[in-house]
Amino acid sequence: MIKFTETHEWITVANDVGTVGITDHAQRELGDIVYVELPKIGKSVKKGEEAVVLESTKAAADVYAPVEGTIFEVNEQLTTAPDLINRSSESTGWLFKLKIANPKDLDGLLDQKEYHQMTHE
Repeated sequence: MIKFTETHEWITVANDVGTVGITDHAQRELGDIVYVELPKIGKSVKKGEEAVVLESTKAAADVYAPVEGTIFEVNEQLTTAPDLINRSSESTGWLFKLKIANPKDLDGLLDQKEYHQMTHE
């Protein structure tokens, strides 16, 4: 299952684990990603709270946690290859994984069709 936020994050869910990244639409808007500030492992985040900072050639952008949870893994490859986000934002360019605290947080997120309607893609 994949869900999307109105702020252009995606989350895939397997059991109580969510993998989070930014959408292809978001990476295109940002341009070339040159730096990623990943969260600390063990950090608890609330739904909608800033979790990652991305810097591109155009701007800096915050990435928000789509659900409440505890971060237990980050994509270390991004520290040396932030352009992975541009090349594959919705797979190998994922940002972090978290243990979902409240599965009901997923209910308010968009499905793929709703997200594409919002972005007019």
